[in-house]
Amino acid sequence: MEPNQREALRRLPSVDEVLGELGDTGGYSHGMKADAVRSVLEGLRQQVLAGDLPIDTSLPAIVQRVEAYLYRVCQPSLKRVINATGVILHTNLGRAVLSPAARQAVERVTAGYCNLEMDLATGTRGSRYHYVVDLLCKLTGAEAALVVNNNAAAVLLALAALARDREVIVSRGQLVEIGGSFRVPEVMVQSGARLVEVGTTNKTYIHDYRRAVTPETALFLKVHTSNYRVVGFTHETTLPELVQLGREKGIPVMEDLGSGMLLDLKAMGIGDEPTVQESVRAGADLVTFSGDKLLGGPQAGIVVGRGDLVAQLRSHPLTRALRVDKMTLAALEATLLPCLNPEGATKTIPTLRMLTMSMVEVRARAQQLADALATLLGDRAAVAVSEDFSEAGGGSLPTTKIATVVVTVQPAMVGTQEAADRLRRLEPSVVVRIRDNRIVIDPRTLMDDDIGDVVKGLAQVCGAKG
Repeated sequence: MEPNQREALRRLPSVDEVLGELGDTGGYSHGMKADAVRSVLEGLRQQVLAGDLPIDTSLPAIVQRVEAYLYRVCQPSLKRVINATGVILHTNLGRAVLSPAARQAVERVTAGYCNLEMDLATGTRGSRYHYVVDLLCKLTGAEAALVVNNNAAAVLLALAALARDREVIVSRGQLVEIGGSFRVPEVMVQSGARLVEVGTTNKTYIHDYRRAVTPETALFLKVHTSNYRVVGFTHETTLPELVQLGREKGIPVMEDLGSGMLLDLKAMGIGDEPTVQESVRAGADLVTFSGDKLLGGPQAGIVVGRGDLVAQLRSHPLTRALRVDKMTLAALEATLLPCLNPEGATKTIPTLRMLTMSMVEVRARAQQLADALATLLGDRAAVAVSEDFSEAGGGSLPTTKIATVVVTVQPAMVGTQEAADRLRRLEPSVVVRIRDNRIVIDPRTLMDDDIGDVVKGLAQVCGAKG
């Protein structure tokens, strides 16, 4: 160790000295302050040992470091982020944005007590699922419904309740991997069901299912490949074919739709995604789907289908472990209500509004943003407007390109990647794409209040006065 390092270490104050100087500032507990002081002093020791000198080890400087440390660790870790990427259901950014009505519903049931499990007409205990079941049945045409905490949980519960220690037949081409490296076969193993793969990766016929049926077969499972597509030399057994075989053999058919589209948006050019209603009408005995994808609501796993099968799921012990809370139910109900009027839903549910936003509207938003940036940034950045494509994201509509208009910014005083990094570290954080050494901002995924913050953020990053 060098002499200057030993001297720097010697000058570091003790924990008690720093604590004495801190006093009661900030209202933090003694334990929190002591931990913060130890962390800061240890960090300084490591800097000294690494030869990172000179370091200000005066007591006032260290107190300032400790105060900054305490402030930082006591801030909420989940923060507001502006999504300028054009990826509507951005999994890393929390997927679906709740509608104003859904946010208000959550606030309403959390501001005090609510009738989560009480029938106010009789004063007796009620069911927490009652509030959304009727809506789901009305919207989908199903006999019954159940809500759990995500779609993987819905699949797990259905397999555990209906097929534990028995066989579930599924096409090899549908053994998908979902987010976070979770795979359908692994979910099936946890349920206790035995997986029987049929067909090949690209072709599965109805006779493949028929040949695989044994007395141990409990379920036919069809998994909609919502996060990818197999194209070219392919063949997929249709749901009606599988339903017909299921009726013949007395075996229930379950379809995992994943994304869970309730509104048919094909007329608006939004993909070829099957709707939940189409699966119910085709005769699927159970259909599972997500609440926070194309439905545009909170994270939830929704099961609709035959009353007797849903009853088996509802009475299974796992249902207690996988159940949703009052906040999810309130937000889900407020998201489902507008779906009774499809035209209104595309205006009030942010996900649906973003998906169906017209080129006229998105172009106007892009021009408004570009004009504001050009005026403020001047020669500090090159600002342009160009056509591009948005994405649904969240493992939904993988082959659908949604035409959009973007604003591109090429900073003159700082590198493009550095500018994007700085934008991400702002409050609020602004997350953008980079293409051809330009920052790309897609106004399709900006909230109405975001534009001003994006302009201020880019002004700060590019060195302009905002």
